[in-house]
Amino acid sequence: MIRLRSKLGRFTISIIAPLLSFSGIIVFLSTPLAAQSRGVEEDPVEPLQGRPNLRMLSRPAGAVQRDAVDEKAMRELIGRLVACGTRNSLSSWADPKRGAGCGRDQIVARINEIANASGGKLQGVVDKFAATGPRTSDKPAHMENVYGILPGADPAMSKTVFIISGHFDSRASDVMDPSLDAPGADDDASGVAVSMECARLLSKKAADAGEPFRATLLFAAISGEEQGLLGSERMLDWVKEQGYTVGGMLDNDIVGSDAATSEPHRARLFSGSGDQDDNDSSSRELARTIEEIDGRQAVRLVFNIDRLGRGGDHYIFYKAGLPAVRFTEPLEDYRHQHQTPRTENDIEYGDQMKYLNFRFMGNVARNNAEALRQLALAPAPPTEVKLSGGVTPDAKLAWSSMEDPGRAGFEILWRETTESRWAVYDFVASGQESVLKGVSTDNHFFAVRAVGRNGARSIAVPTNTGRRLPPGK
Repeated sequence: MIRLRSKLGRFTISIIAPLLSFSGIIVFLSTPLAAQSRGVEEDPVEPLQGRPNLRMLSRPAGAVQRDAVDEKAMRELIGRLVACGTRNSLSSWADPKRGAGCGRDQIVARINEIANASGGKLQGVVDKFAATGPRTSDKPAHMENVYGILPGADPAMSKTVFIISGHFDSRASDVMDPSLDAPGADDDASGVAVSMECARLLSKKAADAGEPFRATLLFAAISGEEQGLLGSERMLDWVKEQGYTVGGMLDNDIVGSDAATSEPHRARLFSGSGDQDDNDSSSRELARTIEEIDGRQAVRLVFNIDRLGRGGDHYIFYKAGLPAVRFTEPLEDYRHQHQTPRTENDIEYGDQMKYLNFRFMGNVARNNAEALRQLALAPAPPTEVKLSGGVTPDAKLAWSSMEDPGRAGFEILWRETTESRWAVYDFVASGQESVLKGVSTDNHFFAVRAVGRNGARSIAVPTNTGRRLPPGK
């Protein structure tokens, strides 16, 4: 079918072709004839002389295996936390059988078990503090965080810390009522179980492996999340007090259920964009790094800071300009979050263990552990990464870095401005600059990351982070 159409005295020709036909109904798709005849126009190749011959180092050997995850231990820990009745941060910290203190005791006991099995490499810390907010009636409330610390072995990197966290406090429908039952199996005993299982897996790696972790790892179970992220605010202060620089923070919150059909599915990995034109905040780079380590089949990147109207402990670190992301299950069932256990109209509410999926949770634990393992083995990322070469044929990158005998070099990364993931353009074994001959500064985004001799990669550092300003600004 051909139709002539007049527009401002000129004729254009369109072809209307059948797309679908069923039940006597024909659906047509209209496509301009000129586009059909010429096809899609190709862009110039960058660079014209072809890409460099890449030297690609393999990722570090000794990956965490899925069958190494102890689902039974995760189930037992969650069961003990649920048995506390409630872990509301405003409940008792002294009662060994019910309340927040009961939850703390279960976590401390688990960390001690792991520490003993690691030959003392893991160190347990209970951090007591007072916090105030609207959900403490604006009065100081006693709270406690529990940390398991695996110190880094490299003097140059040991004050860089990678954190995994879950919050052990729970809540019922009324967050201000600590007397109500709040089992909190999924929100967030599941995240605590993942954090503690990562402590076990990586403490064992540190005890058994010939290559120790360069950076420090911190496995956290914190309180005060439901009272307004008070425990994560305290944890950030605490790591600063110890002289640490945060290399990355992995928040695991509501990671215990995967009830949709055809499971297991991927965990969602949330990251905020920051105030960037190109969505290249340090949190976004941490998310990309985790996906590259674990694979697209394991995590689903979600380019949002969190779910709509919700928040988690990573937010405190993100707002401080630090790389922080959140793991969360694929599809949440809100009947089993923030609900006092009850049955109404034959619908059961409450965050109970029976709704958990330990196969999925074990996947989450393995993927967190492997990401942390590689991050803790990697060299420090470069700093002051700059892009120049505007109004020239070549893109020029320069960066700074400290001396590091464990570093093999740097990978130059690039991507189309509409793409979400980096590709490796080149490898630079020495020096702190690279000229990308025949590559426009405007058609791509660029980044640099450090590569260890062991194959571990740092988080990528984009060039000229921030907004492009007009000339003279």
